[in-house]
Amino acid sequence: MSDTRKRSRKRFGGHAHKKQKGSRELEVGAQGVLITCNMNERKCTSEAFSLLNEYADALYGPEQPTDSLSEDEEADEDAEAALKKEVSQIQLSMKTHQQRFTAVDSGANNVVFIRTHGVDPEKLVHHILSDLHQTKKRKSRVILRMLPVSGTCRAFPEDMEKFLSEYLERWFKAPLRATYQICFKARNSSHSKRDDVIKAVAGLVGKMNPLNKVDLTNPELSIIIEIIKSVCCVSVVTDYTLFRKYNLQEVAKEPTNQSTGPQEPANQTQEHECGERAEGDDVSSGNGRKEAELE
Repeated sequence: MSDTRKRSRKRFGGHAHKKQKGSRELEVGAQGVLITCNMNERKCTSEAFSLLNEYADALYGPEQPTDSLSEDEEADEDAEAALKKEVSQIQLSMKTHQQRFTAVDSGANNVVFIRTHGVDPEKLVHHILSDLHQTKKRKSRVILRMLPVSGTCRAFPEDMEKFLSEYLERWFKAPLRATYQICFKARNSSHSKRDDVIKAVAGLVGKMNPLNKVDLTNPELSIIIEIIKSVCCVSVVTDYTLFRKYNLQEVAKEPTNQSTGPQEPANQTQEHECGERAEGDDVSSGNGRKEAELE
């Protein structure tokens, strides 16, 4: 009877609540694309793969499959040596060959994270938005914003300061200079407050070159900071205002009227706000999670 119970628990998922070993999650060191969606993460992921692969193939060429042994090479080896070589190649392939795009658990509702390999997220996402802006073709139904993530670090003040002091030099260290805005959003995290982060980042940029100036109307560069749980995702993008805060739905619309910004469904969480305006953090709960609404 006891054996029957053990088999039943295994068969019907007695430990199904536990995550499988090696499950993919957003972590420090990842690069990719952070995508917000309209209550349908599965459909969003499907659309994201389709869109990213379409434009990545145009920029980088079709993704190459993993190389394998030819029949002639296999025939020249005895069975035991061939087996060892095949096992060795499989292990090497698993280490060296990574798919161009991989979906990982973002850690937040209505947010999908696609990890990239061998692709520049900022270049790819800008290419997608530029094409949609020019052609006005609507290529997604549930994707809202598509934000590149070129760097990640732990979402604690000391870690963020250390990482950003080096990461931002590429755009802001003298003799380079630019007008900029800082766009911040935190989800399921209370490690860093919006005002503190914006002041700290502005201070770093100012130290790199005092000629760097804040411009909330039409900046040359936008510093995107997205925090999910204990991971801080960072990128520096251009044309953020022109491309309607990188909103795929809004950027594809014909300019029939003058609106102040993207209008999204009322039931959606508010997206990150840009600027240095000081406001208190409003923490609300939804779907069993606490989320910092910082807008």
